[in-house]
Amino acid sequence: MKAQSGSARILLIDDDIDLTEMLTEYLEAEGFGVEAVFNGRDGVARALSGEFDAVILDVMMPQVNGIDALRHIRQTSNIPVIMLTAKGDHVDRVVGLELGADDYVGKPYYPRELLARLRALLRRNTPVDPIPEAKESFEFGLLLVDVPRREVTWQGQPVLLTLSEFNILIALLKSGETVATKDDLSLKVLGRPRQMYDRSIDVHISNLRQKLQDVAGKAIEIETVRGVGYRLVTTS
Repeated sequence: MKAQSGSARILLIDDDIDLTEMLTEYLEAEGFGVEAVFNGRDGVARALSGEFDAVILDVMMPQVNGIDALRHIRQTSNIPVIMLTAKGDHVDRVVGLELGADDYVGKPYYPRELLARLRALLRRNTPVDPIPEAKESFEFGLLLVDVPRREVTWQGQPVLLTLSEFNILIALLKSGETVATKDDLSLKVLGRPRQMYDRSIDVHISNLRQKLQDVAGKAIEIETVRGVGYRLVTTS
């Protein structure tokens, strides 16, 4: 596990040189180490280097755009990613979340807002229960979750989850038979109140549901309780 505070290393991928330089200076003043890359192709290579704690990735770039870059990153890495999208562009936001982005910030943005989202993301990359008496693993049917290692397996088969998907799974496991509301999940998983028309939790749930189905079929499911939230159920 990497740094959990301002000492974290951040990879910034954006072809807007002026904005990138400004954001780099801002984040460095807050104690972060920042490396900037101005195109998607080089950005993917650096994101997969294992040298960074999180990625800030712009959608609109020439050659390899942010969506394609994220797709390549998620083939082999679950590094936390914040997408920078055009203000009001709900399509890019949903597509980014579907491909495994952990959060998004609309452009133009206030650096303080992006900083808050970044810090929340890094906090979520710490153990879910970082206290000595906390439960370190969960078993749900044939699903095994090792919290400190952030590893999920089904009958020994690894299930690769993003940070947000992993923390949603933990939240659902903790809720047990109680329905986890979207508002509660947003606060626990995204570190912010759920906003009107914000589909972030729904998309993360959809991604997690598909990944569980790929390994477990119908033996384990995320039940939608209409108008309330979600609950993890097993038929095995």
